[in-house]
This record gives sequence, structure tokens and C-alpha cells, in this order.
Amino acid sequence: MPWAHENADFNLIEMVQNWPIKVCKTAEIGCGTGTDAIWLASQKFNTVAIDSSDIVIDIAKKHAKKVKSKCRFDVCDFMNDKIEGAPFDFVFDRGFFHSFEKLIDRKIIAERVSKTLSEKGLWLSLIGSSDDLPRRKGEGPPQRSALDILKAVEPYFKILSLSASYFGSESERPAKIWVCLMRKRDDK
Repeated sequence: MPWAHENADFNLIEMVQNWPIKVCKTAEIGCGTGTDAIWLASQKFNTVAIDSSDIVIDIAKKHAKKVKSKCRFDVCDFMNDKIEGAPFDFVFDRGFFHSFEKLIDRKIIAERVSKTLSEKGLWLSLIGSSDDLPRRKGEGPPQRSALDILKAVEPYFKILSLSASYFGSESERPAKIWVCLMRKRDDK
């Protein structure tokens, strides 16, 4: 699983530590094997993590049990199902948003995240960057431009920060990404 990682992504850790992301009710969408959700729970975030794959949710539950994490893992299709426990104050995704090729699908994700968040809720998304060098087909994450992000999240979110980085991974050449922190707009 090329997206699986052993340690919480340093981008998530830095954003939680350096931005006003306070301990709160949190959801991770597309959580994979649960590494980041387990880290959030270890920081006292009340965390619900979802993925559409029952296989990775089983792996995540085993990881959580091993470290005695209180993170809750659910099999859920974010595009079609409601996340139990919504609304949340903070939503995190590491590569979920960028995995959808069509702009209309990314707009639907933005709208659904907005509806999942409480008033003034925050969304942190780690998104494959089109500024990365071209990779062989199937290697690395889908690549999106800053304009791709803006087109999809307007009018649901105000972008608080959009910065260039790379995925925290064990790879020799980690993929370049956008670290995008957004706040739900008041009128949504």
C-alpha cells in the first residue's frame, strides 16, 4: 500500500502544533491504516476515522488496540454515507480529496466536508501537488494545482493557509504536496 505510513505525517503534527487547531471533536476521512487518526487521539482529540475499505479499517483497529488508542474506526463511504457523530470541529484528510479526478467530485467532497463540520470548523487536507516532477503512471499521488483546489472548495471554505511541502513518508523521494488549511464559511 504505497499510501500507508508508519508515523503520523509531520505536516499534520506541525499544523496542529502551530495553528489554532485546538483539541476537539475530529474526523479523518480516508484514514487508511489509521496512523494519523491514532496520533490525533493520542493528542486527546475525540477522533472518528473512516475509510470505505473494511480491510484497512480492520488493520487500523488492530493498530489502535495495540497502542490502546480510543480512536473509533468505521467503514463508511464518505461520498454516500453520513459519518456517525457529525458535526465535527476539525476534519483531516491525507490524500482523500486529491484522489478524485473530476472537479465536480472534488466540489461534492468540499460540500460534504462543509456539511460535516460545525460552524467555523477547520479542514486540513494534504493534496498531491502538480509542482512535483512527473512520475510514471501509477506512481505517486494524483497531482493537483492550487487552482484545482480553489475551484473545488469555493464557496464552502476560506483558505487560511496553502503551502508547499511533501508527504511524510519513508520514501527516498517523497511526493510534493499542498498543505491546505481551510475554515468553513459562515454562510454554509
